[in-house]
Amino acid sequence: MKLAVLFSGGKDSVLSAWLAKKNGYELSCLVSVVSKNKESFMFHTPSISMVKVQAKVMDVPLILHETEGVKEKELIDLENALLKAKNEFGIEGVVSGAVESVYQSSRVQKICNRLGLECFNPLWQKNQMEILDDLIKENFNVIIVGVFAYPLDKSFLGRKIDKKFVIEVEKLLNKFKINPAGEGGEFESFVLDCPLFKSELKVKSFEDFGEENSWRRELEI
Repeated sequence: MKLAVLFSGGKDSVLSAWLAKKNGYELSCLVSVVSKNKESFMFHTPSISMVKVQAKVMDVPLILHETEGVKEKELIDLENALLKAKNEFGIEGVVSGAVESVYQSSRVQKICNRLGLECFNPLWQKNQMEILDDLIKENFNVIIVGVFAYPLDKSFLGRKIDKKFVIEVEKLLNKFKINPAGEGGEFESFVLDCPLFKSELKVKSFEDFGEENSWRRELEI
């Protein structure tokens, strides 16, 4: 079955794409929606422009679609992007990185229903600590590019999701009840390498923006 990947460049969307590939699905294209609203309810925003580089090392076509990021109206832009994927690449389904967000998963499902597409969410309701462990087991190189909640701060930007990171966020989970995989919007990530990539990406430079417990890092790859 030919699938489009709802692709943000972060850990969940890339891991979901890899799991779909491992299970025999064809990744026909990536669909990335670039929101002008940094507080988008639907779409990842830190370093989203770098999905072009990720698509290149994956050797998978990329559909890049802009949106103003107005709540609910941005879903029209997503539907248009998926319709384009269906018309140009003959996709039969969509894979997303939804884990716990009913808001996101339900809206993607409704769009897929209207377009006659199957919807796959390989990470849905998966234990968040297991997701982090899977990233390490599957040899993903993932860094943090955004933090948006106490006690996370600027010092977390650029941190790699490794065993040390997992131990640390587990402690934060127990003490502050944060979502260890960032499902509450606590942090955003970017994948520099994984089994889908033909070569590892290197960060040439970066610029940080924010204050206190809200920071994002824009990368140049």
